[in-house]
Amino acid sequence: MTTIDLSSVDVLAGLAGVEHGPTGWLTLTQDRIDTFAAITEDRQWIHVDPVRAAAGPFGGTIGHGYFTLSLVAHWIYELFPLPDGVTSINYGLNKVRFPAPVPVGSRLRMTATVQSFTPFDDGADAVIRCVIELAGAPKPACVAEPVLRLVRAV
Repeated sequence: MTTIDLSSVDVLAGLAGVEHGPTGWLTLTQDRIDTFAAITEDRQWIHVDPVRAAAGPFGGTIGHGYFTLSLVAHWIYELFPLPDGVTSINYGLNKVRFPAPVPVGSRLRMTATVQSFTPFDDGADAVIRCVIELAGAPKPACVAEPVLRLVRAV
């Protein structure tokens, strides 16, 4: 695992361009989908109604795209654990795509490549290209470029 040291821009720059991962696998269960649907109030049948979804375009329920995207936060910390005294804040997203649906029961994992670091007085912004792999699928479930603001914690 790489530990990010904000005291050195050289260390940050050294992480750029190198693929990190993959992470461990995570299985998408119907319970996880239902919990996400309840929290976000996105209860579209394609996600939460297994009987109706079985006759739908994917032959069963699929995970929400935003649920898949939300897993980036979990895996970023697995790949880039931050030392005490540093925190990461979601600053935004440059680009997000969902090339493949994620059927219930799918296994997912992520690789990440640091695209850039932009230092400022008390930290840096990091753009990280994240690819969420769908086991056995020719296309990824999600490709995203989050922008993380790394700052020293008070």
